[in-house]
Amino acid sequence: MAHIIVVGNEKGGAGKSTVSMHISTALARMGHRIGTLDLDMRQQTLGRYADNRLKFLTSSGLDLPSPTFLPLPEVDPDTVPPDENLADHRLRAAVAHLEKLNDFILIDCPGSHTRLSQIAHSLADTLVTPLNDSFVDFDLLAHVDASGEKVEGPSVYSEMVWNARQLRSQARLKPIDWIVLRNRLGAQNMVNKMKMEKALERLAKRIGFRIAPGFSERVVFRELFPRGLTLLDLKDVGVKQLNISNVAARQELRELIKALNLPEVSISF
Repeated sequence: MAHIIVVGNEKGGAGKSTVSMHISTALARMGHRIGTLDLDMRQQTLGRYADNRLKFLTSSGLDLPSPTFLPLPEVDPDTVPPDENLADHRLRAAVAHLEKLNDFILIDCPGSHTRLSQIAHSLADTLVTPLNDSFVDFDLLAHVDASGEKVEGPSVYSEMVWNARQLRSQARLKPIDWIVLRNRLGAQNMVNKMKMEKALERLAKRIGFRIAPGFSERVVFRELFPRGLTLLDLKDVGVKQLNISNVAARQELRELIKALNLPEVSISF
């Protein structure tokens, strides 16, 4: 069966779609077959990213390794039993289709609580949660006291992950490997960084996730989106000499893929 990676966080602006596209493209470049789904039915950022990539590669005459993107299929409501949910059937139909063709399936969830996102989390073998280095984002995982140093208890998103873990346990599936990424790190505000680091370490032990490095805040990610490109594509589109920022960003991606510890993945970029 395909290994399912879910990229989830109930807050927008944490870089989920950028992380999704870079993980999926990295896996494709390493020779793995990977299919992707975008559950944000309104914004469809990952879907737009994939569409931009297809158009750019076609117009440029390039053939670069790419993940497969599948729009969520429609399901005839008349085929769904009265006591079952239509959203469940749509997602499960998509996963069933992709499982036949791929080694990995990556599901990008919306920055809000939806039925589709809830189902996706229960399907996750690996759950990746990008988190801005801010206590505003941290509040989705847990509540802290006024000093930012004492964790008072888990919050709404952590509770959803706990429920997903319970469902998997009842179905006798292997536990979710949950990784929280400190994403979009800036170069300043060192006091806040240290407080966030300590708070995450305490919470990781309490509710059971691993902490991994994400991406620093870089202009290059915003520049790549219109062409559907990733950091790994730069040399193939004519960038002969990567600048220091691009080299550092590629290393961040390498460290991220390594930290995910996905089955049968050997880093080769």
